[in-house]
Amino acid sequence: MTAIEVRTAEPGGTTGRTRWTGWTGSGTGAAVWGAGYAVFGAVCAVAGTPLFGTDRLGWAVAAVGAAAVAAGAVASRSARTAPAYRRMLRPVLRTLCVLAGAAAFGLLMDVITLLFNQAVDSASGAALHALSALGALLLAATAHSVRADGTAAVASAGAADRSGRPQPSAASGPVQLAALAGSLAFVPYTGMKLTWAFGGTFAGVSGAEVRAAAERNGASGLWLTLESWGVDATALLAALGVFLLWGLVRPWGQVFPRWTLPLHGRRVPRWLPLTPALIGAATLAPYGLVGIGYAALGTTGLVTVPLGDFPTEADVLLVCWLGLGAFAVYGVALAAAARSYWHRTAPTPRTAPTPRTAPTP
Repeated sequence: MTAIEVRTAEPGGTTGRTRWTGWTGSGTGAAVWGAGYAVFGAVCAVAGTPLFGTDRLGWAVAAVGAAAVAAGAVASRSARTAPAYRRMLRPVLRTLCVLAGAAAFGLLMDVITLLFNQAVDSASGAALHALSALGALLLAATAHSVRADGTAAVASAGAADRSGRPQPSAASGPVQLAALAGSLAFVPYTGMKLTWAFGGTFAGVSGAEVRAAAERNGASGLWLTLESWGVDATALLAALGVFLLWGLVRPWGQVFPRWTLPLHGRRVPRWLPLTPALIGAATLAPYGLVGIGYAALGTTGLVTVPLGDFPTEADVLLVCWLGLGAFAVYGVALAAAARSYWHRTAPTPRTAPTPRTAPTP
């Protein structure tokens, strides 16, 4: 009897790419995005188009884009790159991802403004936010796929469906508690907005005064129509946000439900909930946290809060605490839920199969 070597499966990850990342995770997508981002920043700098409220940051945007081109090119050849450069690649990609994510701040506000006002405050700013959000996703996918040894994560054959993703699962207990806190944070905020929508008075301002201020500030016909029906648009968006939050932490958020008919039972593409979740978290968490810090300074009397359309400073602070507090708690909860969803739905790594011996006559 002699023994021959039998392999149970073919080794994976030899090309430095995974089936799920494909073009986006291989580094090519990040490099192409970086080229476009660099051109956009350079054009804005030469034309004097202001970004982030100043015309001096166009070249900074171009520099980030150029660095993404270099990092993406290295990632696309990670299997043929020296180990020392591979070890540096993931930190570089993650740093660029953070910078792009920071530049995407305000995208959610642009979407809401465009949806209800049919316009944005700044076309160049909105374009920057959208491009930055796309880049953050591509850079994150590339950083996730690249390892120091030049290989990438490979879908596990165990406990996975045909797509290579693990079976639907719930988030951990702490993450679900965060989702509950994020949901409850919107209760007082939604109550305030619905009070105005139904014509009531809150914080010294009536619903009629709120609608008049919205019309004066350029609110669209859709916004005003919803308000006339007793439906506040921001309360409706809050409800959709809570739905997204629980979809990220519960198993039903990973499979299309029965009412989707032809899609029923199929797996939800990871990008579908993660894209709005990451945009929302990157916008609402910093906006809310900085906002409640400002509200705290106003409450202690260290800064003077403008009255706006409210009769007293106490009324302004009450509205600030309800609104900004909800955004802060929900934004942090959304970030935690998105992180959990990212890891729970990602293909799990596997090592190359171990050869075994089989007897032959």
